[in-house]
Amino acid sequence: MTTNQTKLPKESVSYWRKNIDFPTFSSLQEDIQADVSIIGAGLTGITAAYLLAKEGKKVALIEADDILNGTTGHTTAKITAQHGVIYDELITHTGKNNARLYYEANKNALAFITDTINELGINCDYSKQDAYIYATTALAKDKIAKEAKAYKKLNIPGTEIDELPIPITIKNGLVMPDQAQFHPLKYANELINEVIRLGGTVYEQTTAVNVETGEKPTVLTRNNCRIQADYILQCTHFPFYEGLGLYSTRMYAERSYVLAAKTKEPYPGGMYISTDEDTRSLRPVRIDGEDMVLIVGAAHKTGQGKKDTMDYYKMLETFGEQTFGIESIPYRWSAQDLTSLDKLPYVGPLTSEQSNIMVATGYRKWGMTNSTAAAHVLTDMVMKRKNTFSQMYTPSRFHATPSIKTFLKENGNVAAQLIKGKLGTIRKDADDLAPDTGAVTMIDGQRKGIYKNGDGEVFLVDTTCTHVGCEVSWNQAEKTWDCPCHGSRFSYTGEVIEGPAEKPLKRYDYTMLDNLTSEDSGY
Repeated sequence: MTTNQTKLPKESVSYWRKNIDFPTFSSLQEDIQADVSIIGAGLTGITAAYLLAKEGKKVALIEADDILNGTTGHTTAKITAQHGVIYDELITHTGKNNARLYYEANKNALAFITDTINELGINCDYSKQDAYIYATTALAKDKIAKEAKAYKKLNIPGTEIDELPIPITIKNGLVMPDQAQFHPLKYANELINEVIRLGGTVYEQTTAVNVETGEKPTVLTRNNCRIQADYILQCTHFPFYEGLGLYSTRMYAERSYVLAAKTKEPYPGGMYISTDEDTRSLRPVRIDGEDMVLIVGAAHKTGQGKKDTMDYYKMLETFGEQTFGIESIPYRWSAQDLTSLDKLPYVGPLTSEQSNIMVATGYRKWGMTNSTAAAHVLTDMVMKRKNTFSQMYTPSRFHATPSIKTFLKENGNVAAQLIKGKLGTIRKDADDLAPDTGAVTMIDGQRKGIYKNGDGEVFLVDTTCTHVGCEVSWNQAEKTWDCPCHGSRFSYTGEVIEGPAEKPLKRYDYTMLDNLTSEDSGY
């Protein structure tokens, strides 16, 4: 498929955020007190706020952007305990008991979501779906066979298969019945309304930048407001406050890509994900009264893609065309996910010494059930109740295998990317840029990033990430600057889109090249 034949839309827009009547909230403008301060209005934070408000707690939920504009708004929205070929690996590295607990936590999360939808009468396109993992190569076939044995050891319902209901030839596969899917923002939107009804408060455009620790820890916001509470729950994808938890050294970030496609061949239903090296994921979706398919995959570490980012969308388009035939692609978007050293999320106290500051992160692309399970773990900790899954999820756990190997590998990768960014420079002048494109250039011997919009206006930023000093790379598909070390992302004007970076990239006035003036975005 050549470029001029592509059906890809020009802009990256998540379908989930279209045609939803989100409530709007003001930013925090004064110091406040609460029982629980929750940072991050994605599915974890909203579910935790809902559960705690039901318990009678005074909850303050803040969001740096608009609510539900982060990972929850860009997910594939599968509600399932089948998370790829994870259970055999968990048995090997964390033990049979933890592997079973992980399954139970996610199975319970599916049940909670289902019960909540029924209890509140939420119209969120919920449907039961069987979940399939499949292999098209010999190496992946062995993984499926081992996973099937793990299912039997853990008493997980599942059946081995040698063909799929969709037109993909496989070596083998494994199906987990009675899983589900939904519209995540329609669901979360109703939970937000319940939080307000139960007396919780929500603030948008309110960025948390630091924490004062103590018996009653205090969240400090960018506009100098303070939220004092008994507990702080960090539900911000990446913890904005790491303390001594060193989370940036214990996780890595990956981007993956999503197409919403109307196919020529009918889609029989079901949710699918391959175990091959080049993963593909599928699920049905109904958009504007028409049956479509979400085609997902082409993952790579953030800022480390070997292709122009638009090429990853084109790879998915080619796969969809070859598998089903594609009539149109009304939406495309991408998502970012974090993976921990042992592939289990970190949920619980930030460190063993800071039990009143908690964290929930590292969902490894399976955020719908893990976020719901995390919200229950955090709620029980606040309520001082025992939770069956708290030790399995605890951030202070340590499994020598694979944690040591993964730690060395990922931090070695960070060091390599840091050096690579300093040595490797693409020289490009703004005059050479086509409209709506970006690149790296050298100005007076310094590495800078330039972006030219459709009107020819040029935006100039320093390419040094404000987290630990790695050099960001240009993401053409999303019009962002992405850091290859820890996954921070910035807009073309330098503003932080995703952490762990807190400060924006320095901006410069391109019209004053002879005497560049730095803009610090309020810092």
